[in-house]
Amino acid sequence: MVQQQSLVGSFVSHATEHPGDPALVWRGEETTYRELHLLAERERVRIARLAPGGDEPIGIPAAKSPATIALVLACLLEGRRFLLLPAPTPDGRTSDALVEQAGILHVLSPEGPQAPGPVPGTSERQRASDRPGEPKAPRRTEPADVSFMFTTSGSTGRPKIVPLSTGAVDRFTTWAGERFGIRRGTTVLNYAPLTFDLCLLDIWTTLRFGGRVVLVDPALATHPGHLLDLVSRHAVRLVQAVPMFYRLLLDAAAGSGRRLDTVEHVVFTGDSMPAHCLAGLPHLFPGARLYNVYGCTETNDSFLHEVDGTEPADGPVPIGRPLPGVHAVIVGADGGVLTGPGTGELHVATPFQTDGYLDREQDADRFAPHHHEGRTRRYFRSGDLVRRDRDGRITLEGRNDHQVKVRGVRVNTHEVEQVLLGHPDVVEAAVVAVPDPVAGRLLRSVVRRAPDSRLNSLALRRHCARRLPLTAVPSTLLIVDDPLPRTSTGKIDRTPIQHACSPEHTESPSQPTEGTAT
Repeated sequence: MVQQQSLVGSFVSHATEHPGDPALVWRGEETTYRELHLLAERERVRIARLAPGGDEPIGIPAAKSPATIALVLACLLEGRRFLLLPAPTPDGRTSDALVEQAGILHVLSPEGPQAPGPVPGTSERQRASDRPGEPKAPRRTEPADVSFMFTTSGSTGRPKIVPLSTGAVDRFTTWAGERFGIRRGTTVLNYAPLTFDLCLLDIWTTLRFGGRVVLVDPALATHPGHLLDLVSRHAVRLVQAVPMFYRLLLDAAAGSGRRLDTVEHVVFTGDSMPAHCLAGLPHLFPGARLYNVYGCTETNDSFLHEVDGTEPADGPVPIGRPLPGVHAVIVGADGGVLTGPGTGELHVATPFQTDGYLDREQDADRFAPHHHEGRTRRYFRSGDLVRRDRDGRITLEGRNDHQVKVRGVRVNTHEVEQVLLGHPDVVEAAVVAVPDPVAGRLLRSVVRRAPDSRLNSLALRRHCARRLPLTAVPSTLLIVDDPLPRTSTGKIDRTPIQHACSPEHTESPSQPTEGTAT
């Protein structure tokens, strides 16, 4: 069997053999493989100059652009670990904490399309040596060497760092390329931010196999008409996105009869697909196969279900069956592995998963060994409750803790409550997730302020924004003066709060003295 090239090795080969092929489309402009390779080589020179031979990771602010993608490629070419830094909170705390946690000494923003200027104090000879000449071969790495480092959603304001080995990334991109038929000339839409592990499919698998990536501008990511035109104009063949994206497309196409005939594969992931949205996809994508993909940042994609019309009309879409090489067990409430129908927590081991968080102290309650199918493996405890029926179909039932998904990102409502309670004028706080036709779920909170306090929703929103990622900041902050309802055991009773915060109701569980913050 011929050993396949690595992700970056395959990219270099394609850039050498087919330099004029389009690699990226960004804001209407194409970047060829040759142009992207040259950008990456120039950034590679900068990395080698600023951080020669070091083992510490490079920090990359993940603003979507061809220049940022070139910087990632430069790290891969140079064999350097790198952390894709999410957008910081208004005071910069999230990024600062990640930089410190990862031991990053250099945070490099891309230098853009223009040639980098001379470094102060360097001679002409030094500057000449900084210019990329004939591209060098990628630096040799071992399969166990870390390359990409992603982060979890971090509802506490301190996301976990998830390192992925070169081998894990190569195994995943190999599977994805073969499964979805990505090859030279295949056009794939990238909707997710660069910090999401979804990009391993729609950007990095595509570039490995010589395809073309159409990048969705984050500033236009909720503009239905723009998204519909983008997919149509560029003859996209593979789309992967959270359900909200498909709802936006359906809204844009409603009443016009417009169809996206070029799309061959439609992948939805990151959240539950509403039944009414799923029902509209075959009309919008008449020639496409539809897939529900399940996975976690720690494991990457684990399960896949191809929609075949047997899905329940009023229930969740099955997550399907394990991908090749994936092993999964369902652990019941008693800690035992279920062997038949039942409900429990899903534990997964994949060929693509991390070996553990960068901070290994965080591994203890998230990874567990199981002896299953004649071998002991290290499984990731997903925290997801699933149900297996008599036919072996597995459906996602929810979380076994306080975590919910907002716009495809896991958020822990308990942690959000703790941030709210951290404000000196907050006495009680409850956070609930309510259905939303576009986002899937939104967070709404009810807060009781201290007597005589003049706390308002704007001040509380600022308090949250400094401590939480954007997806974890409640969309509605309702401030009340009366105690929140409680159960007979003294815990906050969430049933009336959930009812009052539902889209059908606007009243508070107690009398509000402030309006909602939007």
